[in-house]
Amino acid sequence: MISKRLWHLLRLSRELSLRVSLIAFLAVLAAALAGLLEPYIPHALETRFGEEAVMPLLNILASSMLAVTTFSLSVMVTAHMQAASQVTPRSHRLLLEDSITQTVLATFLGAFIFALVSIILFRADAYGARAAVVVFFFTVAVIALVVVAILRWIDHLSRLGSMDETIRLVEAYARKALELRRANPSLSARPLTPETRVPEDSVAIPARTGGYVQFVDMPGLAKAAEDHAAMIYLAAMPGSFVVQGQPLAHASSGEDRLADAVRAAFYVSDLRTFDQDAGFALVVLSEIASRALSPGLNDPGTAIDVIGRLERLLAKPVSMTQDAERLTHERIWAPPVTEADLLRDAFDPIARDGAGMIEVAARLQAALGTLRHGDDPAMAQAAQVMARRALVHAEHALVLEEDRDRIRKMAGR
Repeated sequence: MISKRLWHLLRLSRELSLRVSLIAFLAVLAAALAGLLEPYIPHALETRFGEEAVMPLLNILASSMLAVTTFSLSVMVTAHMQAASQVTPRSHRLLLEDSITQTVLATFLGAFIFALVSIILFRADAYGARAAVVVFFFTVAVIALVVVAILRWIDHLSRLGSMDETIRLVEAYARKALELRRANPSLSARPLTPETRVPEDSVAIPARTGGYVQFVDMPGLAKAAEDHAAMIYLAAMPGSFVVQGQPLAHASSGEDRLADAVRAAFYVSDLRTFDQDAGFALVVLSEIASRALSPGLNDPGTAIDVIGRLERLLAKPVSMTQDAERLTHERIWAPPVTEADLLRDAFDPIARDGAGMIEVAARLQAALGTLRHGDDPAMAQAAQVMARRALVHAEHALVLEEDRDRIRKMAGR
């Protein structure tokens, strides 16, 4: 489990503005270094790579890169809007974190800034004759980076914002989140099950703001519990929605410093994220299938594809139980993610919205049948419950009796 500070740094690293700012800084730095490197340039290179050789290249970069950057931004916005309208609005957040798009845009803008700053310094007579040689070689390197970025951008544009690429991206996030929670269903804390008794004299620690719990700093909580010799029982987990005054956790000590440390370990904001919230990734995939099943799109093929991806994600032989060896926070109790929770997030909307389409209802029962016969008893039991629920939906929505019989046989098989 990572700390809250490291999590904020990871979030910052996914921001487009950070990558653009870093590339822009490097561009200005490269333009400024030319003067410092001038004494080390041999005089023989002055006549071959002087100002007359580099200025046309800089003018081309300055005029073309601004247009290319503006065009690329408009393409990115259009692709994001298309994905939000055709796939799911939640996909927009994932597309914003696309590293290829961020790198390409940062390269284009960095090339423009480098050319512009270099031209300004040339016109201000800040460069000597040998400094132009340094600028020339920097310019050649920038052009090479731009060519590579354009080639990557052309390949990426063919997929950006498409249904298949967006679903693949969401599935990748879901797989990563599921692997993390499978390894630590209780975030490396003791599992807080219905059989666990929270002491009656424990003190509730209320939230100061409302919203979704995006992140819980488990190392920070463990340190606070150790420093105050207290037990902490989490009442809200990543993905939970809390309102002001609702308990985030209960502690065996009512010290104000402990309460402040517990509140500081929770990051509450307006939106759900994928980092510690495995259920949210499954919800987004399920939303894609539900939108595809809407009368406006009427695309059962996409829903069937999503069901297959969800089946692949959930059909794991490893049970959602935590090894005692992985238990690192012995003073903290946290509710574990259960198979029933995951199946409800993944399949419940599809069972409801696709109940009237025999091909979707049959594919859903086939996926649940795979999970029912897997190696995980808890997953098998949860899949059995979901199969019965999907059957009830289908019996009320399907028109033909033979279709209902087919679903009954699949659900009972």
